[in-house]
Amino acid sequence: MSAERAFLTLWTLAVVAATAAFVLHLGLRVRSVELGYELGRAHAHVQRLREVRHVLEVELGSHKTPERVDFVARTLLGMSEPTPDRIRSAGRRPVGAEDAPRAADATSTPTDATRSLARAPSDDEESE
Repeated sequence: MSAERAFLTLWTLAVVAATAAFVLHLGLRVRSVELGYELGRAHAHVQRLREVRHVLEVELGSHKTPERVDFVARTLLGMSEPTPDRIRSAGRRPVGAEDAPRAADATSTPTDATRSLARAPSDDEESE
C-alpha cells in the first residue's frame, strides 16, 4: 500500500504542477494579448497626433502668407493703406542714395564704435 500511496502523491503533485503551469501560461498569454491591444491603441493615437500636427503645420504656413496677413490686418485690426496726407517725410534723401553705396563706406575701415554696433551679442552677453 505504501508504494501505491507514494505513486498517488507523486501523481497528484504532477497534476497540480501541470495545472499551475497551464494557468500561468494562460495568464501570461492573456496579458500578452492585452499589451498587444494597448500597443495598437498607442500606435493609433500616435498616428492621429501626427495627422493633427501636419494639419496644424499646414495651417500655420497659411497664416504666414502675405495674403493672410493683409486679410487679418484689414478685417480684424481695421488697418488700411495710408492716405498721402498721413505719410510724413523723415528728411531729405541723399543724392544718389538709391543708385550706389557711398564711396566713403566702401573704402573706410570701421572704428571700434562701429565694430561694437555691428557685432552680434555673444551667448555670454545674452544671458546677462
